[in-house]
Order: sequence, then structure tokens, then C-alpha cells
Amino acid sequence: MREIVPDGETKNLRVIAERIRARRTTKLFLKREVSRELVLDAIELARWAPNHHLTEPWRFYLLGKKKIADCIAIIGELIRETRNDDELAAFKEQSAKEIPGWLLVTCKKSGNKLTQQEDYASCCCAIQNLTLYLSEAGVAAKWTTGKITRDQRLFDLLGIDSAEEFVVGLIWYGYPKTLPTQSRKDVSEILVETD
Repeated sequence: MREIVPDGETKNLRVIAERIRARRTTKLFLKREVSRELVLDAIELARWAPNHHLTEPWRFYLLGKKKIADCIAIIGELIRETRNDDELAAFKEQSAKEIPGWLLVTCKKSGNKLTQQEDYASCCCAIQNLTLYLSEAGVAAKWTTGKITRDQRLFDLLGIDSAEEFVVGLIWYGYPKTLPTQSRKDVSEILVETD
């Protein structure tokens, strides 16, 4: 059992605060593979996210090179279909080819609206756990919910029953070329305290 100490006075609290603030979203990656073992470790930790009634609603799909190539083709098709823009489609396809790792996270569907909300929130927490772990290992990620994540072709490609699962996010990951700097609003701007 941990010793109880005054608020904010342990090194561990400062370290975890630093880690949370340091995590960044990027889409520019080095051409360097991330080890499968590291990703599996991240998934193992992701599943420790809080989930009401221990529903463990998440599913993780770690895409190999063939399925990534197929997804890139779907992205191009979507742009051609919705925007009728071959140049933009080619640009998006080329950009997607530069992403070393692809991990799809889905959530089991529930017939109960409250359970579905809770399960979705749990999957979001799981993704945060995953990306924090990867970040600590020097791996950056982008959590995307682009059109491909709602397209039936993606579900068919990966053998996912869209009546049973929905996509929470497609996680693109790799070693970053660069990390952006960010800031946040002051806590006083987002906090409401009551009596």
C-alpha cells in the first residue's frame, strides 16, 4: 500500500503530469518501424481503462502491410467519390503511405443507450492509455475519425460486423519527425465550482 502524502508532493505525480502534457498528436513520421511488441504492450495497458460493469467493450485491430495498402486505396476512393478530386486523392494516398503503423479501435454496440455511452467513454480512455504509453516510448500518434472509419468497405476489409461494433478511432502511429507545441486554456476558464 502506498504511503499517503500531501497533495502534489510526490515525484511520481510530477512525472505523470509531465507525461500527460508532453503527449502530442502528429501525422509526420520517420520511416522507422515501431516494434509489434511495443504496440502489444500498449494494447495490454489500454485495456486497464475504467469500464463500468467490466464490459471491456474495446476491440483492437492491428493492421499489417496488405490491409494498410487496402485502407489507403479506400481513402483515395472516398475522396474521388465525395470530392471528385484526383489530385487531392493522390496527395492523401501518398500521405497515408508515410504512416508506419495503423491500429483500429472499435467498441461493441449495446442495445442500452447508457451502456453504449459508458462503453464509448471507456474506449476513449483506453486510447488515451495507449497513446500515453506509446508517447513515453518516443512514439507519437494521431487519433483520426475520418470518413474511412465510417465506411462499410473498412468493416468488410477487416471482417468487422458493423451491426456489432463501431469505430472509435483509427490510430496512426510512428516515430515523429517533429512534435508540435501546444497550449491550453487556463483552468479558471473551464472550471465551474459550486457550493
